[in-house]
Amino acid sequence: MQGKFFQKPSPSQSKSVPPGQHLAKGFPVLTYGATPQVSKDEWEFRVWGLVKPMTFSWSDFMALPQHEFTADFHCVTRWSKLDVKWTGVKITDFMKLVEVDQKAVHVMQHCYGGYTTNISMADFILEENFFAIKLFGEDLPVEHGGPMRVIIPHLYAWKSAKWINGLEFLESEELGFWERNGYHKRGEPWREERYSGFSLAS
Repeated sequence: MQGKFFQKPSPSQSKSVPPGQHLAKGFPVLTYGATPQVSKDEWEFRVWGLVKPMTFSWSDFMALPQHEFTADFHCVTRWSKLDVKWTGVKITDFMKLVEVDQKAVHVMQHCYGGYTTNISMADFILEENFFAIKLFGEDLPVEHGGPMRVIIPHLYAWKSAKWINGLEFLESEELGFWERNGYHKRGEPWREERYSGFSLAS
């Protein structure tokens, strides 16, 4: 893993890097399948399931408060990037606009291109989670999930869905794309919850 693209964390960085991870010198792009190309004019975002169905445009999201975020980014393929700077909308601010049934305990993130990933409501609705629209001050590049992606800093990055376009609220847990294909249901980096049936705590 070390060399041109990756390096060991320095002693001062080691407390920020989960077990089994190396630091990326750039910002790698890993994508399964084709990269969706969606303009902001065409983009829309839906909520459905155990929630009052609603559809939001890009301008609806841009009317919400925007914040600067600095967060570490941990990929299940054993690289991390520290102190990534984003601009986005807090998930907690967005959730004020929707009426969710109290029976909803899980969320399925849906994306352009057909990707899905599941997450519990407890992991999803946190102050540190956000919808990202900029990366290092520039519009979020399409290869990194633009025009919008989710960022869930405390879980592995496959839970930070790229090209997000909807949330389905569920009464019970259902598995998303990678979870159906062997990845862990939750994906917490410090417990090395990489693959189904295994973590440091198991």
